[in-house]
Amino acid sequence: MKQVNLRIYRMILPLLVGLFLSVGVYAQNITVKGHVKDATGLEVIGANVVEKGNSANGTITDLDGNFTLSVPQGATLVVSFIGYKTEEVKAASTVMVTLQDDSQLLDAVVVIGYGTVKKNDATGSVTAIKPDELSKGITTNAQDMLSGKVAGVSVISNDGTPGGGAQIRIRGGSSLNASNDPLIVIDGLAIDNQGIKGMSNGLSMVNPADIETFTVLKDASATAIYGSRASNGVILITTKKGKSGQAPKVSYNGYVSFSTTQKRYDVLSGDEYRAYATKLWGDKLPSELGTDDTDWQDQIYRTAVSTDHHVSINGGFKNLPYRVSLGYTNDNGIVKTSNFQRFTASVNLAPTFFDEHLKFNINAKYMNGKNRYADTGAAVGGALSMDPTRPVYGTGEPYKFTGGYWQNTASTNNFSDKTWNYTVNPNSTQNPLAALELKNDKANSNDFVGNVDVDYKVHFLPDLHIHASMGGEYAEGTQTTITSPYSFSNNYYGWNGAATQYKYNLSYNVYAQYIKSLGSHDFDVMVGGEEQHFHRNGFDEGQGWDAYLGEAHDATLREQTAYATRNTLVSYFGRLNYSLLNRYLFTFTMRWDGSSRFAKDNRWGTFPSLALGWKLKEENFLKDVSFLSDLKLRLGWGITGQQDIGDDFAYLPLYVINNDFAQYPFGDTYYSTSRPKAFNEELKWEKTTTWNGGLDFGFLNGRISGAIDGYYRKTDDLLNSVKIPVGTNFNAQMMQNIGSLENYGVEFSINAKPIVTKDFTWDLSYNITWNHNEITKLTGGNDDDYYVEAGDAISKGVNTKVQVNKVGYAANSFYVYQQVYDENGKPIENTFVDRNGDGIINSADKYIYKKPAGDVLMGLTSKMLYKNFDFSFSLRASLNNYVYYDFLSNKANTSTSGLYSNNAYSNIPVEALSLGFTGKGDYAMSDYFVRNASFIRCDNITLGYSFQNLLKSQSYKGIGGRVYATVQNPFIISKYNGLDPEVKSGIDKNPYPRAMTFLLGLSLQF
Repeated sequence: MKQVNLRIYRMILPLLVGLFLSVGVYAQNITVKGHVKDATGLEVIGANVVEKGNSANGTITDLDGNFTLSVPQGATLVVSFIGYKTEEVKAASTVMVTLQDDSQLLDAVVVIGYGTVKKNDATGSVTAIKPDELSKGITTNAQDMLSGKVAGVSVISNDGTPGGGAQIRIRGGSSLNASNDPLIVIDGLAIDNQGIKGMSNGLSMVNPADIETFTVLKDASATAIYGSRASNGVILITTKKGKSGQAPKVSYNGYVSFSTTQKRYDVLSGDEYRAYATKLWGDKLPSELGTDDTDWQDQIYRTAVSTDHHVSINGGFKNLPYRVSLGYTNDNGIVKTSNFQRFTASVNLAPTFFDEHLKFNINAKYMNGKNRYADTGAAVGGALSMDPTRPVYGTGEPYKFTGGYWQNTASTNNFSDKTWNYTVNPNSTQNPLAALELKNDKANSNDFVGNVDVDYKVHFLPDLHIHASMGGEYAEGTQTTITSPYSFSNNYYGWNGAATQYKYNLSYNVYAQYIKSLGSHDFDVMVGGEEQHFHRNGFDEGQGWDAYLGEAHDATLREQTAYATRNTLVSYFGRLNYSLLNRYLFTFTMRWDGSSRFAKDNRWGTFPSLALGWKLKEENFLKDVSFLSDLKLRLGWGITGQQDIGDDFAYLPLYVINNDFAQYPFGDTYYSTSRPKAFNEELKWEKTTTWNGGLDFGFLNGRISGAIDGYYRKTDDLLNSVKIPVGTNFNAQMMQNIGSLENYGVEFSINAKPIVTKDFTWDLSYNITWNHNEITKLTGGNDDDYYVEAGDAISKGVNTKVQVNKVGYAANSFYVYQQVYDENGKPIENTFVDRNGDGIINSADKYIYKKPAGDVLMGLTSKMLYKNFDFSFSLRASLNNYVYYDFLSNKANTSTSGLYSNNAYSNIPVEALSLGFTGKGDYAMSDYFVRNASFIRCDNITLGYSFQNLLKSQSYKGIGGRVYATVQNPFIISKYNGLDPEVKSGIDKNPYPRAMTFLLGLSLQF
């Protein structure tokens, strides 16, 4: 019996062990059935539910807010959704999760003038953006990060020059001759927008990788606290900082890029040129053509390789957050010899004392920039005009004094009193490669900016803060130009000269701020004062060099060119923010500015503003509307000023040194004379009054948010340089307050997350702006035909301009003849419409036709995240911007005189052949050359992959980071035939092309 029982145990025991093991395995996992709702009881659709510590195990809620998920016994679930606070719950067979609104979306603090405000309490038109690290594209300069991202803000890079600046306009330009640039404030310090040699503008000295946020103040209720200098809006930049108690973190960002031309002009090849010349002259060519087939654009352009590196360390001791960063940029241009190098360093310290009653914020930034400039006009213009039948280099005696480059030479017996066998035809096109390689034009600049902010929360009255700030900027730059005596320019004397500039700016401000809540009343009162000093000085010096005689030639002396100038602003300001029941908002600001640029009687300007806000969402009739997360109405009015006219002493009678053509000889030495300059004692502030109405909205707890604004801006007492009657002053032109200008328009922006799942998220942002610009008054003339010439000169003619300022039209509108066409739609050369019907075609028949600035600007950014992958792109569009097609008008003459003049051949574009113009009359003043340059530009397309815990071990947390590939400026959609439809001046003339760039980048966090 015992043996039988033992056998039974031996059979049953394994079965029992296996059964218990199976039960144990199944007992480790449980199936959780749950429901997710919000505080109002509404189900939350698409909420993420994942196992804590195992993000691979997760799901999302269905249309009823339900989910099912298998997790280990004892696990924790993490439930999250956009617009709600993340919740954690213990796993059970049944769970109910209630997500609370994330008030941080509306309570987020945005920087404003002299302080901060909660986003939902802002009454002015304020847009705050944080640069998107995943879809920023190439950002050599800070302005690149704003392009297409903010409604009402236009950013047009000057051209493709490495390290070049940009034209930034907020809600259109408000001035005709004074600056239209917005005020730039970096970490509380207002920056002088004017660059120096080697630095395009104040933004150049900030490494984009150091920027935490941009805040754009657009309407007067937001900008008036800055008074003067704020009539064109304000851009506030806040740089990154460390965090208290945080262990040091090291970050690296770097990339290598490859740039090439996106588009080139189509001009005749060597074979095409010879065939066309034979068609024109037959066998009787005016001069023998070459046998080569040279693509001169190939000679000046290249595939450029550039790199960028940035390292930062941030962290914080108990009461001392810190951040240190270093950056290096080496940007090679697609035009040979052009290069921009920049080294940046920044330090931020934010110590606190006395239990955070006393706070310091210390910033120091340094930038060293090195530029090698390409002579774009000579190189690009030369490449389009140079005879394509000629070689790049020449051999033999004629080219000994051209550096070996082919040039149009002729025999001579006497050249500049020296016996030479050959000389170069000065009326021919310069060899474009020689123009680049025989000229070494370099600039070196150093810029240091530092400021200290101190905030003291009064011990016995903690609602009162005393804030003081002191800062300054010192910059120096020298541009050295060395032109070989073998170069075509400067009559083969060469040049070795330098232009040096210095500037330093000092700024001090102090203000007191009292914040108090009394029941349903909230008060924020601030009063203060500020003083700013701007100093600039510099000089030019240099000399030509006669390589044949070994002698100096036409020296420029420092004592002849040295200058110094300065201006000062003194300001007093105050602001009151009042809130009732957290629903009704009131803001009033006042600023008084005194500028040294005006005479005593006109020195002070008063700049008030008033804004009202109504949080509609907080009203009882909307408070329980669950899908609506934000709805706020804003109304604002204010006045801002302008005094940046480029002349610090335009109201004073001063003497200036004449140019080299006004000299008086004493013996063998010529001395420059002095003459009185034009001055106007009546100059006064240019003032801009702005009205603004806006509506902020949000849905689904911020999953969809946006704003719509309408505005009207009128600038009075426009500062402009105008012609004056002969004998009334010491010049033909003088700065005056001459008229009025208005801008009005509508802005709309929206941000949304159309798709949010466990593994896939789609972010989408879009903005559109419509702006109307119109001059309403010019006091320089009373008749309807009065206008003031404006803009850049075109290539055809001598200082010929096709843009004017005229009442009833936009600034810098085109003023041209109306073209007459034949029955096939082909323009008839030099034949225009007799618009006034007097039987004569003259300047009285010109009319206003279009303008350079677009009516509508749009920006679209899309970012998709799938697990660790990201894909993004950015688009910009401009509608109804017009450009004068200078390249075609200048080369439209396809007759014998267009190909050969002054004993030299010149190339022509293929596009000009269909015109068949002969170069007679004023054909260049035709509206035919004013082209619609509307465009859609793709700024960048980026694909990236993020990783974590690389090289992780028990003792090391691992490395996180991202690798990515970007193509910058991949395509433009436009009907414009020129090189690029985006031209800030409206005159498309020998531009440095914007490159198409391929980039490989890496980001690491240690």
